[in-house]
Amino acid sequence: MPSISISGKRTLDKITLNIIIHIIRLPFFHGRRSKKQSAMTDFYKEHSKVYVSVDCIIFGFEANRLKLLVGKRNMDPGRGELSLYGGFVEEYESLDEAANRTLETLTGLDNLYMRQVGAFGAVNRDPGERVISVAYCALINVKDYSKELQEEHELEWIDVEKLPKMYSDHNEMVKKAIMLLRRRISTEPLSFNLLPELFTLTQLQHVYEAILGEEIDKRNFRKKIKTIDFIEKTDKIDKITSKRGAALYCFNKRAYEDDPCFKL
Repeated sequence: MPSISISGKRTLDKITLNIIIHIIRLPFFHGRRSKKQSAMTDFYKEHSKVYVSVDCIIFGFEANRLKLLVGKRNMDPGRGELSLYGGFVEEYESLDEAANRTLETLTGLDNLYMRQVGAFGAVNRDPGERVISVAYCALINVKDYSKELQEEHELEWIDVEKLPKMYSDHNEMVKKAIMLLRRRISTEPLSFNLLPELFTLTQLQHVYEAILGEEIDKRNFRKKIKTIDFIEKTDKIDKITSKRGAALYCFNKRAYEDDPCFKL
């Protein structure tokens, strides 16, 4: 079959060349869409459009209290009102990806404990536009959070029991996030995300009490702890928070992953 030279470098047979010419003449090759292509992108055009956002409920633990990271809105509507930190979901992102991006931007931390709390879609929840927000809760060790980032985003830690009125339905989001933690804390080792790598049993008990909102019997709590293999006692002693010196423990994540059975 005869061939044709292109730029003196390569040769193509006539059939291949005709295919290339045909492709070049197609509308999409020149940035134009055919009627069929336009129709394919017109699905749902009769329906109204809404925005989707994520709001991040970030909990920390400090001074034996459960804390929430909040700031004042720097945009309208609601400028200056106390608010959770969030953002809109980009068209190329999943919900989890948008939440992870928001959390990392805010905290500088990745691989955080994160769980979806639920969707909030009251018609008038946002006076700016029709916005459906999916709330996520995350747990971090307060001491791991950069003071520079906190100041940059103008955020503060607030005791959840003294939480004032926040923007839109953010108080409801926080309430449901706490309910989620209370349901999960006895079957999931989530409390260790709020503690330093080494902790005392008293600190661990205080985390449980802060999340549950009630006191726990010390003797029964420690009795249960002794039955959990992946809460390991170390040879180190805490002489800062305990006058007599308290044994320090650690959470063996690898041991838990090998046998993820947790009940406390």
